[in-house]
Amino acid sequence: MKEDDPTVLKAEYSPSDGWRLTKIESSPEELTRVDEAEEKFTQQELPACKPILTPGLVITTLISIGIIFVPIGLGSLSASEHVVEIVDRYDDACIPSNGDDEAAKRERLSFIQNAKTNKTCIRNLVVPKKMKHPIHVYYQLDNFYQNHRRYVKSRSDRQYRSPGSEGDTKTCAPESEVDDHRPIVPCGLIAWSLFNDTYGISTKDNPILINKKDIAWPSDKNSKFGSNVYPKNFQKQDPVGGGKLNESLPLSEQEDLLVWMRTAALPNFRKLYGRIETDLEADEKITVVIQNNYNTYSFDSKKQLVLSTTTWIGGKNDFLGKAYISVGGTCLFLAIAFILTYVIKPRPLGDPAYLSWNLNSATR
Repeated sequence: MKEDDPTVLKAEYSPSDGWRLTKIESSPEELTRVDEAEEKFTQQELPACKPILTPGLVITTLISIGIIFVPIGLGSLSASEHVVEIVDRYDDACIPSNGDDEAAKRERLSFIQNAKTNKTCIRNLVVPKKMKHPIHVYYQLDNFYQNHRRYVKSRSDRQYRSPGSEGDTKTCAPESEVDDHRPIVPCGLIAWSLFNDTYGISTKDNPILINKKDIAWPSDKNSKFGSNVYPKNFQKQDPVGGGKLNESLPLSEQEDLLVWMRTAALPNFRKLYGRIETDLEADEKITVVIQNNYNTYSFDSKKQLVLSTTTWIGGKNDFLGKAYISVGGTCLFLAIAFILTYVIKPRPLGDPAYLSWNLNSATR
C-alpha cells in the first residue's frame, strides 16, 4: 500500500473463512482526524480538569466543608433528640425461668414450644415525654440473622406473584411441600419463620387501637405479592415455624407477612408492627398485653417492643449527626492548622529549592 493511499485494512473473523483483511475507503481528512484523536488520547492530552492545589484553594475547600457539615450535624442531632422512644425488652420477663444453666434453657424451650401453655404477658410502661401521633410500634429482634444466604434464597417470588406458579417451589427448600407433595403457599424459610407475637395497648383500661394498614411498602403490595394468590398448606405440618395466615385473604393484603418478607441486612433489626393514631401524654401509664409466641430462646435472641415518634430525619439516630459533626470539625481543624502553617512558615508556590535532590545538595 502506498504511503498516501487512503485505503484502510480492517481485520475480520468468520468461523468458515477464518481471519481476513477487508479494505475500507477513507478520505485523507478523516484519517488525519483519527490520527490526531488517537495521539491526544495516548499522550493524555484530552480536555480535563486539573486544579492546582494551592494553599488558598485547600483552605477554602476545608472551611466550606466544615461550614456546611457542622450545621447539618447539629440539626440532625437536634431532630434525633426530639424523638420520644420507649424500648422494653420482654423476652426475659415473659418466661418462667431466666437462669443460664441447661435446666433453665430446657424449661424455656419447653414453655415456648408447648402450644397449650398460657403465653400472655402484661407489661406496664410510663411515657417519658408527650408523644404526638403517629406513634410507630415496632418489634425488635437481636441476634437474628435474616441475612443468612440459605435463608434469603429460600423463597419463590414467582409463586408469590401469580397463582399459575403455585408449584414453583424449587428454591424454597426445605419448606416447599407438605408430606403428600402439595405445594406450600407461601413457601420458603422466610415465610415459615413469620413473627407472631401480638401486642395490645391500653391506658386506664381504655384500649388504644393499633392501625396495621399501610405498614408494608406499596411496591410489595402492588407488584411482588399477587392480589389473587391465597395461602395454602401453610404451617400445616411439624415443625411449625412461626405465625399462621388467614387463608381467606390474598397475600397482598396480609401486611404482617409483607413486612417480614423484606429481610434485614443486619442481625439486629426493627420491623413495623403498626401505628397509634392518638397522642400519649407525659407520665401517662400504659399497659401492654403481649402474647409471647415467637421462639427466640433456642438461639439466644432478644425481643423488644419499641414505641417511637418520628421527625424529618426519621427515628432516633444519633450516628448521622455525630458523623457530620466529626467530618466538619476535622475539616475546620485542618483548615486552621494549614492557615497557621502558611502564616508562620510560608513558602513560595512551586519553589524548586524544596525538591529533595536540591535539599540534599545544599547540605553537602
